[in-house]
Amino acid sequence: MIAIVDYGVGNLFSLASSVRSLGAEVRVTRSAEDLRAADHILLPGVGAFADAMDKLRATGLVPVLREQAAVTPLLGICLGMQLLFDRSSEYGDHAGLGLIPGRVCPLADDLADPALKVPHIGWNALHIAPGRADDPLFRYVKDGEYVYYVHSYYAKHCAESTLATSDYSIPVTGAVRRGLVYGTQFHPEKSGDTGLRLLRAFAEL
Repeated sequence: MIAIVDYGVGNLFSLASSVRSLGAEVRVTRSAEDLRAADHILLPGVGAFADAMDKLRATGLVPVLREQAAVTPLLGICLGMQLLFDRSSEYGDHAGLGLIPGRVCPLADDLADPALKVPHIGWNALHIAPGRADDPLFRYVKDGEYVYYVHSYYAKHCAESTLATSDYSIPVTGAVRRGLVYGTQFHPEKSGDTGLRLLRAFAEL
């Protein structure tokens, strides 16, 4: 069973539909018991970091997610990936889940080409980091395949956890991993066949 965390933030229908299309059992939930019983956990998210963390805390699931992250494969998607990090600089300074070392920072502050638009929206090639092509998340995905992004902030200071990047005048952190904890800044559920293959690989972990 794959549990999708429902905390009032995220495109749950699209993600659940994508995972069900793979033949997996899906449960959209805010139940601690469901998360403890799950074989895999998906943490989606859209919107602002601080608001998302407040809503996640309100569910009472933060300690459960930290507990399960040590024993159950967990994938954070878009803002859900950002919540995995230590802190975010989005409209202040805010603590995240602390499951992956690093900080989420404004993309606009670091772009080498200031003419590029923020948010970064659209398809971009995924560049798998050296030595990471054999990660099981990429079992069905090759270097250079295109994935779909929608974001204004990105993860920094996380080189040891970075699985892949995409170029947007700078290398933008696209996928990360620490132990059983994974994250994708892009949306697999909006990334066509490539995204479905990545979700299939995650479901097979």
